[in-house]
Amino acid sequence: MRRTSMSSKIMEWICFTLREAFKDQKKVVRRWKTSERDEIVFSARKQNEHGRYMCILSVNMGGRLSSNIFYGSSSKPRTLCAYNQNSKLHSTSLMGAEHYPPPWFSVAPMMEWTNNHYRTLARLISKKAWLYTEMLAAETIVYQTGNLDRFLAYGPEQHPIVLQIGGNNLENLAKATQLATPYGYDEINFNCGCPSPRVVGHGCFGVCLMLDPKFVAEAMCIIAANTNVPVSVKCRIGLDGHDSYNELCDFIYKVSSQSPTRHFIIHSRKALLNGISPADNRKIPPLKYEYYYALLRDFPDLQFTINGGINSIDEVNAARMEGAHGVMLGRAAYSNPWRILGLVDSSVYGAPLHSKTRRQVLEQYQVYGDSVVRMYGNKPNIRDVVKPLLGLFHGEPRNVVWKRKVDAALLHCTTIKSLLEETLGEIPDRVLDAPITEVPSGSTDMFIKVKSLLPPPYTVNEEDLLYA
Repeated sequence: MRRTSMSSKIMEWICFTLREAFKDQKKVVRRWKTSERDEIVFSARKQNEHGRYMCILSVNMGGRLSSNIFYGSSSKPRTLCAYNQNSKLHSTSLMGAEHYPPPWFSVAPMMEWTNNHYRTLARLISKKAWLYTEMLAAETIVYQTGNLDRFLAYGPEQHPIVLQIGGNNLENLAKATQLATPYGYDEINFNCGCPSPRVVGHGCFGVCLMLDPKFVAEAMCIIAANTNVPVSVKCRIGLDGHDSYNELCDFIYKVSSQSPTRHFIIHSRKALLNGISPADNRKIPPLKYEYYYALLRDFPDLQFTINGGINSIDEVNAARMEGAHGVMLGRAAYSNPWRILGLVDSSVYGAPLHSKTRRQVLEQYQVYGDSVVRMYGNKPNIRDVVKPLLGLFHGEPRNVVWKRKVDAALLHCTTIKSLLEETLGEIPDRVLDAPITEVPSGSTDMFIKVKSLLPPPYTVNEEDLLYA
């Protein structure tokens, strides 16, 4: 017999799962309420490869759960691990950002791109877009405890903001989440989609974790148990030969049924782990938006954000018109922030079109930039801080000339202010001082036919999956 106490978040999820099982599998799961104490008791009987066992869970309405597991005729020793959390559950809905707009539009986490500098620029342009950090390996957070601000600190204006972490060590994921929680992120996302050889090969995490949904579910329980905000998973639709719709559904079902995860960001391509570059992994595997829309049909109780191949606000709205819960853009939002982020608030969220100009954005960004240059010794240098600005005049007259002049100025300028003063003369005033205007771009019918391509509905084999 083993006995354990569990955190309130895991307790809440276990109770929900058992109540649902009680409805459908009364021969396996039984439930009763004691008369002498304010307590609900569940019992479950099951046969598995270790022999017969019975699990009794006593749920005290004061907020404590204890578990007794009795094993019979088992030939192998078993252990039951519990990850405890000291902090209390702040909200039964687990929504840490209820006062922010819904995540109808978000900017994808991109290594070495969506850092503090880009997010500061993005928030100057859009007040409502959801922003994601670069992926941070759990080990980076755990081993940099004396330098956490460099990796986790951000300005309060960046809300709503999501921290993405990656890793394959449960203890480090727990510690990393504990260390990140005081920074007040609005959600924590777990990376199960990165195809980079550096991550998948040396790190053994990222998209290869899609082959181990049981571990992902356990990781999500650990992350949720150490924070008070929602948790989510970002993944692909598959990898290599594991790319059928049923395999994707198995992953979604197992993770969502065995953890508190209710939000999945789906990159609508599979990953190829045959040595091709991350850039080629964003181009070569075909997009299968029909998988994403089939998930909406087959998992109506979950939230899904679509990602991959969407490059304009018109395409964002086209995806949402067909039922997408949310849309995530990556490189397009980075390389053309004015035309993408500048239209998010009005075209996606229905806010009035703002009158801010690029000159005003640059004036505000310059104040930020000069305050952070060399904040941590030699980092960030001026080139790091200027990098997000290079897409601000995308498609405008003399943009190429301006970027050449910036590149030359980086050799001797020591402040953002001096660099802008030296280079902005190349950009016409009519461009610098024009507010954003809505210009149709992209396809508005790219998702119209997708629902005619949906794969057959997914059906769950409870006996195979519930105890997987």
